[in-house]
Amino acid sequence: MHIKNLYLKNFRNYGEERFEFSPALNVLFGKNAQGKTNCAEAVFYLCTGTSMRARRDRQMIKEGQTSANIGCVCCGRYGDVTIDAVIGESGREIRVNGNKISRNADLLGNVYAVFFSPQELRLIQDGPDERRRFLNISISQLSKSYYTALSRYNKILEQRNNLLKNRDISLVMDTLPVWDVQLCRYAAEIAVRRTEYLKKLSPLAEEAHAYLTDGQEKLEISPEKKYKGDEEELSARLFDELSNNYDRDIRLGYTASGPHRDDLDITINGQDAKNFASQGQTRTAALAIKLAEVNIFREACGEYPVLILDDVMSELDLPRRKKLVARTEGLQTIITCTHAERVLYGREVNKIMIEGGAIKR
Repeated sequence: MHIKNLYLKNFRNYGEERFEFSPALNVLFGKNAQGKTNCAEAVFYLCTGTSMRARRDRQMIKEGQTSANIGCVCCGRYGDVTIDAVIGESGREIRVNGNKISRNADLLGNVYAVFFSPQELRLIQDGPDERRRFLNISISQLSKSYYTALSRYNKILEQRNNLLKNRDISLVMDTLPVWDVQLCRYAAEIAVRRTEYLKKLSPLAEEAHAYLTDGQEKLEISPEKKYKGDEEELSARLFDELSNNYDRDIRLGYTASGPHRDDLDITINGQDAKNFASQGQTRTAALAIKLAEVNIFREACGEYPVLILDDVMSELDLPRRKKLVARTEGLQTIITCTHAERVLYGREVNKIMIEGGAIKR
């Protein structure tokens, strides 16, 4: 699976540009703030419908313009797929092979992508939101049913939280069970899928981390221990938990339990990574998790995803840079860096120099 080409128009700092990618190693290089990361962002957006940087799509439109166009042709085991997106100030339109899609779920699964940037250190350093976001994006690419369950769960959760703020307590108590039956159904599916995913991720991340650190450190990832059983059992247990905490939730004005409050335990050599890991340890752990994600896609889909490594080389020492490049053998990789020589190491590379939002030819 790989991206053949990419088209950008009025996207971030790009006027109009076309990229041709190799199915192997691609290096976007140039000075800082020239548009390398913007190109990588566009690739990930076309794969997932999600930006790793922008909270709102309109933030990706070039200043002074009213819309942006991006598109790509990707090659998978079932042939070529064309994906086009028009991003406007009030919404977007995405087409797959010329057919307009109405749901983001219909975009997922056409081409898979794994994205790493310095911001991914938040996966280790920040709060539970970042770790849930990682799980949601990764699992959604693999499972449309998970994405659908997550979307419906979030909509029902919003309705429930709005209800909890209502001062008519009698109405609240009468209506909560109706919402909770639906909420717990989707919550159980989310919990089970996350548990299944983490069972696969944890040993793969441990192996990748041992590879990057020459076996000097041990990375362990585990979910919180509160979800056991199948979907039916979990749904019933979650319903009881919500029912037993109506007073608490009404007092707080929001739902204080459920998958939207989940977290992961990430340790390095037995110590909590968030509180005790150095900057270098954090970077290596986050990178190991992303390399594990690559292998999960390979096992689940029968082909590698596109691996996007944004500005990762500058913060790794030479041995780890070499190890990382060696690990990309056999899959399409798009790397952004300031100096292309840092990642060559004898590999055949498609080098693309970016300057001022354009390819310097």
